[in-house]
Amino acid sequence: MPQLTVKAIVTGALLSIILSWANAYIGLFAGLTVSASIPAAVLSMAILGLFKRSNILEHNIVQTAASAGESLAAGVIFTLPALLILNYWNVFDYWWVSVIAGVGGLLGVMYTIPLRHSLIVSENLAFPEGQATAQVLKAGQERSGEVRFLALGAGLGALLKLCETGLKTWDGIAQAAGRISGDSIAYIGSNLSPALIGVGYIVGLNIATLVLLGGMFSWNVALPLFGAFYIDNYPDLAASVSGLSAADAAFAIWSSQIRYLGVGAMIVGGLWAIVSLRGSLVDAFRRGFGKSPVAGPVAETDRDTPMRYVLIAVAGLAVLMWFIYYNVVDSAGVSLAMTLLMTATGFLFSAVAAYMAGLVGSSNNPVSGVTIATILFSSLLMLWMVGSGEASAPAAVIMIGAVVCCAAAIGGDNMQDLKAGRIVGSTPYKQQVMQVVGVVSATFFLAPVLNLMLEAYGIGPSTAERPDSLLAPQATLMASVARGVLGGELPWNMIAIGAGVGAAIIVLDEALKARKAAFRTPVLAVAVGIYLPVELAVPIFLGGLLSFMARRARGGAPARTGSLLAAGLITGEALVGIAIAVPIVLSGDRNVLMLPFTAGAWLGILAVAVVAVLLYRAGARRDAPGST
Repeated sequence: MPQLTVKAIVTGALLSIILSWANAYIGLFAGLTVSASIPAAVLSMAILGLFKRSNILEHNIVQTAASAGESLAAGVIFTLPALLILNYWNVFDYWWVSVIAGVGGLLGVMYTIPLRHSLIVSENLAFPEGQATAQVLKAGQERSGEVRFLALGAGLGALLKLCETGLKTWDGIAQAAGRISGDSIAYIGSNLSPALIGVGYIVGLNIATLVLLGGMFSWNVALPLFGAFYIDNYPDLAASVSGLSAADAAFAIWSSQIRYLGVGAMIVGGLWAIVSLRGSLVDAFRRGFGKSPVAGPVAETDRDTPMRYVLIAVAGLAVLMWFIYYNVVDSAGVSLAMTLLMTATGFLFSAVAAYMAGLVGSSNNPVSGVTIATILFSSLLMLWMVGSGEASAPAAVIMIGAVVCCAAAIGGDNMQDLKAGRIVGSTPYKQQVMQVVGVVSATFFLAPVLNLMLEAYGIGPSTAERPDSLLAPQATLMASVARGVLGGELPWNMIAIGAGVGAAIIVLDEALKARKAAFRTPVLAVAVGIYLPVELAVPIFLGGLLSFMARRARGGAPARTGSLLAAGLITGEALVGIAIAVPIVLSGDRNVLMLPFTAGAWLGILAVAVVAVLLYRAGARRDAPGST
């Protein structure tokens, strides 16, 4: 079937631009982004369905380009607004933004090429949103009776997302917290997101359990211990949380101290992931140079872009970034060191982001965590080379982080698309071409939109002149990390403890591997749980538990109808998450859809319970004709 058709390329480029705008606003507003793979697949089927002929591979090509634009927007808004917060920029310079975003995005595409075979074929990671996208594409193509489960899930996901985020009928989080003694805080909470339950259902109980254990370690062990024994060593933090509610105090302590345990675990886990994948990566490079370790011709569904083109592109992008960095620091040696660091950490953290997307999906992929790790390395390098007195050092560090963040965001999200392509029978190099199309399309349209939002709302902490400023929480965190390292104020003890925890988990996993145990402990799954709010881990675990129970009920694999329902939950929430941005942007009021009453969290808990029952029953169907 044809894939790279004119209508598919044009549609993919346009959707890349539009969805990058939507994600840029949501990311600046809430610090979270929504994967565009599934919404783009649905939109592609609607748009290309207007033509006389279209096919599943064209739809997959369209969503590949569109998700590249969305993920590029995430990389940009998580980092570059920090340059405004640091007062290095007053506006978003068009060419600076375009070059940094373009280089980072294209590096991410190049880095996913050798990683594709390692993570999707050799490791066969789950990539839950990639599986969900493939289910959406196949259901739309087959038009079978099972598609009603996809439609039911999408309708439920959309309705509940609209009620919770748009109409604000109920709180999105059910939580309880209390001070045990002094500033020692006990916290329990759960996000009421059907999509997260769907993610957990697809990734399975093993990974879902590890994510929850990481969250419990962070929030139910480290947080109370820190409040009981160590917070007095941080008088400013102690003073700031003394007047807060227990829940708000827990989040304040976690965001300023405890989450860095996850950063340390991610750094160790990322390095270990590269070591563990070394054999697969070598095979991927050999394949790229036409020296496949497997005799015979390479299948069309396993044909990547030739590796020589990848290396030429990476070298050219590195030279371009050297000129950019030289323009900032005015030192050839420092610029060269920055470029080498960007290239190396870009590959490392693209691999980490891709691996984590394979575990928990790209919407829950903590790209900001790997960006913080990059900024840590970069800040230490700048501190060693130019000292803490150099005015441009924080800005240079953010620019390194911006390139790596864009590459990591692309690496995580686009690997989902390659997983979907693997399932539906797409050609990898054609998808990689469309990833380039998606990145280039969005690159040249991001700066004007960012300046529009800067002018309309403001970006950064709210002021009397800008009471509705877009808070850009991730970029604010990046700015504080860069300043913290160069000013000696970063919680290095937490990072070191997290690294130690990561090393211990690796030892445990290797022991389980030697015993050929069914249950394994991949370190990055636990690191994700440590870094993310525990409220996200709870529904993921619930979904994994439902998948396990459905499997037990059927005496084997759960029915495909359960996977379709889970994919629909992700689809509906993602579509509405993007759609809600439109009236908010047009009105300038984040509560424009809000009803005059709210039911608290109990109604949301009831809705999630209904979703859980339906998901279990769909997966445990005895008369299901197929299974995955």
